[in-house]
Amino acid sequence: MKFLNELLSRPSIPAALLSSLLLLLSFPKFGNGLLAWIALVPFFYSLRGKTVAQGAKTGFSVGMIFYVGLIYWIAYVIVVYGNLPYFVGIALMLLLSAYLSLYFALFAAGVIYLKSRDIPLILSAPLLWVVLEFVKSNLLVGFPWENLGHSQYLHSRLIQIADLTGGYGISFLIVLINAIVYDLLTLRRERKKVLIEVGMGVVLMASVCLYGILRERQVHEAVTMSPATQVSLIQGNVDQSVKWSPLYQKETMEIYRALSLAAKNGSSPGMLVWPETAVPFYFQDVDDMHLRIVSLALQTGSWLLFGSPSYADGEAGPTFSNSAFLLSPEGETVARYDKVHLVPYGEYVPLRRFFPFIKKLTAGIGDFKSGEGFFPMEAGGRKIGVLICYEGILAEAGRAYKRQGAELLVNITNDAWFGKTSAPYQHLSMTVFRAVENRLFLARAANTGISAIIDPAGNILKQSGIFERTILQDEIKFAKIPTLYSRYGDLFVYICLFLLVSIYFISEKRRKKCSKVCQQT
Repeated sequence: MKFLNELLSRPSIPAALLSSLLLLLSFPKFGNGLLAWIALVPFFYSLRGKTVAQGAKTGFSVGMIFYVGLIYWIAYVIVVYGNLPYFVGIALMLLLSAYLSLYFALFAAGVIYLKSRDIPLILSAPLLWVVLEFVKSNLLVGFPWENLGHSQYLHSRLIQIADLTGGYGISFLIVLINAIVYDLLTLRRERKKVLIEVGMGVVLMASVCLYGILRERQVHEAVTMSPATQVSLIQGNVDQSVKWSPLYQKETMEIYRALSLAAKNGSSPGMLVWPETAVPFYFQDVDDMHLRIVSLALQTGSWLLFGSPSYADGEAGPTFSNSAFLLSPEGETVARYDKVHLVPYGEYVPLRRFFPFIKKLTAGIGDFKSGEGFFPMEAGGRKIGVLICYEGILAEAGRAYKRQGAELLVNITNDAWFGKTSAPYQHLSMTVFRAVENRLFLARAANTGISAIIDPAGNILKQSGIFERTILQDEIKFAKIPTLYSRYGDLFVYICLFLLVSIYFISEKRRKKCSKVCQQT
């Protein structure tokens, strides 16, 4: 009872907790993106009257609660499939949550500090958020998992501006509207100022929606005129606990073989896509299992793209890669792609050289070599960009493929690691933006779901459930629609940084001038 009384006596605490909850409920699996447009209002309220240091603590608390709820599944993956103790899984999840919460702390501290320099929330908050979100997404190995803008993946009219600004433009909008709503609720005596802000917000949102309507229509017209092919996504739903067992290899191949033959249905399916590591052995070894896959390409008369581990001999011993192979309808291996962006503590162990004890804690974790770069595969004169698992959430990966002439993005993944957590749904939500940013079809094949076909406007045309064995089949188009984002990248972020710095120095100059005038009088 004493704790409850203390909590209620500090209205900023429940306000901060409410923001954490609203942010969490803005994302899948159970969330609704509309909540994001008001989720930060209680957070802003909780910062009232606080010092920079106090604001940083509040921001860290909000971020910590939010991220523990968002990425709780990391502990599940580490414990169940990394074969590590519970305390290690929970500790690593909390450690990552704490690191990500630092950006909330910096945001809160920055907003309070800039307010003390007479910079209004409507200017400081969206600009600062975008800059920090960009840093979070790119610093060190980068972690752009469920940036704020990703919450809007189901609202196609709003996300069309991603072909100009990337997902950061949508994050900017969300924070801006939150700031306007906060001012509307708290600055009652400054009616004129608030009305101007509301008017600006309405005009901006109307402009974004209008752009979305017109751009979506334009994209659909361009897609209609583009050449097409049939794509069949094969979701084998192979149990992760037996997937790598040598005794189960033939059964795994029979699952994919049967589904692939069913996809043929009397005619060539065009392209068959199997998930990441669908082939649980070294395809590059020419043996009976290798020949069975080659014969399937010949039998179906289709292109076959699939994931398989690979190896290469090096001076220090063999190195291993998480790879994708492409077979022609004639059964020839025409291309191979090695995953570039590996998942730390999933596919390699960072800092192993400097902290030898880590090796003991991570014995169940793989150790792969990173690929040379994002180079498209070519299938019948068409360039295809392959994104393996985590790479589907990386804007720079999709953009690199687009710049090299890719006409289709294919994301192969194995989300069986996540179990029945929120992670598969979160993972899908971010890949939608790769389609919009580059105006390309995106075909996503997952071992247990969620497989999906996404059009260049970000609409999910078809999707599977999780833990089901199925075929997802549809016609895709090889689109060639240029975008500002694929050409110039994160220009919008640099503009935000420039504006933030400029506004700060203008404010400082004005303050000094005012101080000098006051001293003279």
